[in-house]
Amino acid sequence: MSDMVTPPPVPQHKTSALAVWSLVLGILSLMCFSIFTAIPGVICGHKAIWGIEKSGGSLSGKGLAIGGLVTGYIGIAMGVFIIPMMMAIAIPNFVKAREISMRNACSNNMHEIQAAKNEWALAKNKSQGDVPTVDDLTPYLPDHKFPTCPAGGTYTIGAVSNDPTCSFPGHVMIQ
Repeated sequence: MSDMVTPPPVPQHKTSALAVWSLVLGILSLMCFSIFTAIPGVICGHKAIWGIEKSGGSLSGKGLAIGGLVTGYIGIAMGVFIIPMMMAIAIPNFVKAREISMRNACSNNMHEIQAAKNEWALAKNKSQGDVPTVDDLTPYLPDHKFPTCPAGGTYTIGAVSNDPTCSFPGHVMIQ
């Protein structure tokens, strides 16, 4: 039994750290939509493949490097094309939502002014044709402050029987 010869140990291939980093950075670029991780992922992938080919078989991980390259290039494409396209769609909608929000807030302010006019008329025995001033309405408004239009328009109080108006185009009192 002592005549048995043990086979030589099989050399272990070391995985390229650059290949692993390439894949990690490429995946991060997809998850975070970040070109800042995609570009280093692509660079690491190319350097890893070059290093693996030059190592003469002592380094492995070419599949990881290729995976990092693919995910990195997809991350770059998303950063350069897809994200700006999504922003081009989203920004006008944000602007429109802001305008609608300001118009609705203005309408709510006009409702508060109208309610204050009605309370003023009841408390002071005024007729429907009487026109109150800002000082007349202030005690009947929330926080005792006359509201301001969020878009910068000015309010015309008008007679008790008439709805208040706003000078900003498109701002009307919604019933």
